[in-house]
Amino acid sequence: MVERPDAADPERGRSPEPEQLEWRLASAHEGRPVRIVLTGAAGFLGSHLAARLLADGHDVVGVDNLITGTRDNVAILQESDGFTFREHDVSTPLFLSGDVDAVLHFASAASPIDYLEFPIQTLKVGSLGTHNMLGLAKEKGARFLLASTSEVYGDPEIHPQDEGYWGNVNPVGPRGVYDEAKRFAEAMAMAYHRVHGIPVRIARIFNTYGPRMRPGDGRVVSNFVIQALRGEPLSLYGDGDQTRSFCYVDDLIEGLVRLLGCGYPGPVNLGNPDEFTVRELAEAVLDITGSSSPVEHGPLPEDDPKVRRPDIRLAGELLRWRPTVGLREGLERVVPYFREQVERKNARARSLV
Repeated sequence: MVERPDAADPERGRSPEPEQLEWRLASAHEGRPVRIVLTGAAGFLGSHLAARLLADGHDVVGVDNLITGTRDNVAILQESDGFTFREHDVSTPLFLSGDVDAVLHFASAASPIDYLEFPIQTLKVGSLGTHNMLGLAKEKGARFLLASTSEVYGDPEIHPQDEGYWGNVNPVGPRGVYDEAKRFAEAMAMAYHRVHGIPVRIARIFNTYGPRMRPGDGRVVSNFVIQALRGEPLSLYGDGDQTRSFCYVDDLIEGLVRLLGCGYPGPVNLGNPDEFTVRELAEAVLDITGSSSPVEHGPLPEDDPKVRRPDIRLAGELLRWRPTVGLREGLERVVPYFREQVERKNARARSLV
């Protein structure tokens, strides 16, 4: 079972009092804003996290090699004076002048389509990239937050999954490039914490969705919504009884900033514990979009998890955090974004005729 925070161990920390929950990361030097290095800043989660940090008044150095991130996300962030962008692959060392208060490592392909297309890059950013970013945190005396994943649990044999579960992962299967990259990243982060005293935070992120997802990234929410809006069959793999838990991006970002301000170095699950079958998700998407698309069944991908649901008791104790946006409300928020993406693509296609 998960080891709960011990008040006798100050690094593990007590559960914060309510007034401490709003993140207040202090700058190492008075008179300047908090400065944060965020890898994967052009991606879905990275761009949302960067926007929140900028809104909180911090300076953000966004780093991305744009393999799966987009320049549109960078352009949104560049509207803020506190944002600077470095196009760089963090699998090679990043040299940065000046002070840094926190290093947040979110660079990675995160959808099956992406990490199956870029398996070696996915492994490198989880191993070499994590090593390089921990080295930067050590050099700058900064705290470090790792974006890990529920995929470290693999196809779980316990349900729901808590942080004490070691997982059921096939290291040589096609999904292993992502699963093992993140498992290695966690091990490397904890080694730097134990050997060098780096203040490490590890977020095990469960399925998250929201605006700025790439329409073609292959994740189930974006797949279903785009297919429904186009009137195409919804691709349902297997019988649709496999379960997932879907967290709206605003809820996840709130959990991440609270975790960064917390004193607990072990993994913490962040996700929505409400569990749905994939078939129920498809039905909800069809209802909200008003689409008459049929559902088309296909074979389950290799090593696809049968169940996925986070035990978030630790996040509740440490962070006083729990998601507030239900699945239907979240889908109603995200459908207009995808509708706009579809309309833009259709307009571009018409302009080429």
